[in-house]
Amino acid sequence: MPMPRWWGHINKRVFNPRAITSGKWPVLTHVGRVSGVTHHTPLDAHPVDGGYVFVLVYGSGSDWVQNILADKRARLRVDGRHEELTAPRLISKEEAFEVISDETPRPPRVLRITEFLRMDLASV
Repeated sequence: MPMPRWWGHINKRVFNPRAITSGKWPVLTHVGRVSGVTHHTPLDAHPVDGGYVFVLVYGSGSDWVQNILADKRARLRVDGRHEELTAPRLISKEEAFEVISDETPRPPRVLRITEFLRMDLASV
């Protein structure tokens, strides 16, 4: 796992609520696969042809990733608009770097991130 899970718990309870209310971060809305509760997760959303790529800072075992893979859809609020996303799939670092703009900063190597999540726009 690239980042320790304990840091994710701190983010979820302390920093994420602030990021969501600030309106400066893209926010992914998804439904809990067990609870059925709607969750809002702020994160980087990198636009690619026909969809978005998300960096899996805590790995593919994160609850939000598992929720989206189970439900097969999510909603993204980015730049004041909402995008319906579908067809979630895990992709490799190599595949992600092929489709993400060259101007987009890459995650620091020290994080050892090897998995990314790609989703398609539902309207495409």
